[in-house]
Amino acid sequence: MSSGWVRPGAGIPLSFQVYYCVSDTDIRSNHDSSGQPAPAEHHDRVLSDVGFDSFDLPQAIVAGLRDAGFEKCTPIQADTLPLALSGRDVAGQARTGTGKTAAFLLAIFKSLLEDSDPGSAGHNPRSIVIAPTRELAIQIHRDALLLGSHTGLKFGLAYGGVDYQKQRDQLSEGVDVLIGTPGRVIDYFKQNVFNLKHIRVAVLDEADRMFDLGFIGDIRYLFRAMPPADRRQCLMFSATFPLKVTELAYEHMNDAETIRIDEDHKTTERVRQVVYYPSNREKLPLLIKLLREMVDGHVIVFVNTRRAADLVDRMLQGNGFDSAMLAGSVPQKKRQRLLQRFHAGELPILVATDVAARGLHIPDVSHVINFDLPQDAADYVHRIGRTARLGATGEAISFACEDYAFHLPEIETYIDQPIELISHDADDLPKLERAKPSTGNQGRPASARGGKGRGGQGAGGRRRRG
Repeated sequence: MSSGWVRPGAGIPLSFQVYYCVSDTDIRSNHDSSGQPAPAEHHDRVLSDVGFDSFDLPQAIVAGLRDAGFEKCTPIQADTLPLALSGRDVAGQARTGTGKTAAFLLAIFKSLLEDSDPGSAGHNPRSIVIAPTRELAIQIHRDALLLGSHTGLKFGLAYGGVDYQKQRDQLSEGVDVLIGTPGRVIDYFKQNVFNLKHIRVAVLDEADRMFDLGFIGDIRYLFRAMPPADRRQCLMFSATFPLKVTELAYEHMNDAETIRIDEDHKTTERVRQVVYYPSNREKLPLLIKLLREMVDGHVIVFVNTRRAADLVDRMLQGNGFDSAMLAGSVPQKKRQRLLQRFHAGELPILVATDVAARGLHIPDVSHVINFDLPQDAADYVHRIGRTARLGATGEAISFACEDYAFHLPEIETYIDQPIELISHDADDLPKLERAKPSTGNQGRPASARGGKGRGGQGAGGRRRRG
């Protein structure tokens, strides 16, 4: 673990503090994600010796921490909070599942509660949290409502897909903290629903994902509408810190502090990682076989395209599994219902594109199955980070098929370790029932082979994001 700041222009433009995102309201000092007492070794691996009571926090924040069951900090919280609470700009990088949402929310709450003239902002927000996906924005908002329930602060949510007028009306009435995705936030901003001239704390969550989704121009646009870097605090979080994220930090942060937690371990030692080499036509039978052998599994199956997600989901349902698909083509309200069912354990299998690979915390995921190997090595780490959260153990199973096997060496280089090879007997694979008929507008069914060409799954080269 390392921390420190570097003067701009001295080699590395800035230092930053980045957090990896889980739902911090599921991090308990004395309870697991179900609210039950957690084993002592769980606490030892997840929590530090630093208590939240060691910080000078207003009583309204302390009450929210008590409601959430927070007593001890995770390592990223312990390293981040002293800086963030003092008003320093922070950028941080940490392994997935380490729990940073509470850190930036507490910094926001403290800054706004200590504002000597809150009325000067009028109905405009005094803090903004920008997230790359709707699901992550909703999750952060939920955590803010719990942790900030005693602060008297108003929290607004802006994301696409649903409730356009409802969200607009709420923001028009005034909020203290605006949480949202770039597109919808800019939409309302351009309509003069609010301005960003009074922002005291800006948070950019999952900065590298913003680049992946093409939002970086929007992010720069929003930052230019805020007070300059020396008149506001900025907290930036990212799973990885490539040069493009470093440059963004240099542009919009002021003498930022860098925090990295376990930066040399991109994957957790508590995840058992294995790989199979099926042919394309063996992938679905092998998936069915593995799922049938699991006992009480809580599984996320990752694919690279929406069409593949539709095929795999219908095939699972046609062979007796209770599953659902989470992809960009699924309406927002349905996506939220599916996530709630999966989070509650009512839905055992979720078939997902990478829309769910980052930022979402779903406790007790026992297995992550890469039905399609990701085409970006970093996405492999983000995917398998859905399991082995908060001290638990898990298993990541990958299929290196004809279309995607050539990505495996890059993944193994990125995680700096070989993935254990498991052989399978093609003659032992089950005969499958027909896929459940499609009920949505997913286009013509994809073939079991998964498409032609280097991109696989009919993507024509570069994959379409879910």
